[in-house]
Amino acid sequence: MEILQTLAELNQWRRPIKIKSIGFVPTMGALHDGHLSLMRAAKKQNDLSICSIFVNPTQFNEASDLEKYPRTVEADIALLESVATDAVFIPKAAEIYPEDGFDIPVFQLDHLTNTLEGAHRPGHFEGVVQVVYRLLDLVSPHRLYMGLKDFQQQAIIAEMLRQMRSNISLVPCPIQRAADGLAMSSRNRRLSTEERRIAPDIYQVLKKTKAEWQAAKSPSEIQANAINQLELAGFEVDYFEIVDAKTLATVPMFDTSVQAIACVAAWLGAIRLIDNMKLSE
Repeated sequence: MEILQTLAELNQWRRPIKIKSIGFVPTMGALHDGHLSLMRAAKKQNDLSICSIFVNPTQFNEASDLEKYPRTVEADIALLESVATDAVFIPKAAEIYPEDGFDIPVFQLDHLTNTLEGAHRPGHFEGVVQVVYRLLDLVSPHRLYMGLKDFQQQAIIAEMLRQMRSNISLVPCPIQRAADGLAMSSRNRRLSTEERRIAPDIYQVLKKTKAEWQAAKSPSEIQANAINQLELAGFEVDYFEIVDAKTLATVPMFDTSVQAIACVAAWLGAIRLIDNMKLSE
């Protein structure tokens, strides 16, 4: 596996393979099986696969959260080698955000960024769009692989690519879960033993939510039940919303024509967990 740390090294790796298909997985490191599932898909569907590891400072709302974000580069490299990744790009911030700046188009994304995560983390998605745009410009992949745990994020990037009229294909990949249902996340390693025992309750609440939706209960009743269950389990809920999977608009009433999805963000101690589940196909 090639380890690339500068744009010059990335360009040298990229130059001889312009005609081949490249699958790209952008990450902030602290890799786990969820990331590896994306790499396996990229490896299977393309001639070459590349992963980036860059803890992007512009998408963190709190400096302390940026500081605490786990950094495990040596272990990450070993994991990427275990799934035969072709290259990993590990740039410094100056490579991504040069002093002389870089051009980025103006995207109309407010309808997707102002709700859910965007309502609780102002500026977060501006940072996500900025870094993903920059990485795509540098790597020039043919396919971009993103996990559906960050459902809103991949919806925003899909719309960004549409507005760019980009030839890059976004490949959304299923949520990878531990045996007890907890969605895999780099933040999970920061949970205490007791918090890790409680954390899968989010998945159980989502499963109950799906059953209640399919029983035609109203979204407001489902939401109230879910928040109550989570709070009783020990979570502090930022939001629990049932939204249209296409527009992320709140679903006001049960409607079989809507592709409904339940999205949740909740604190367990000092750790903020997110998850989601499609309620209808």
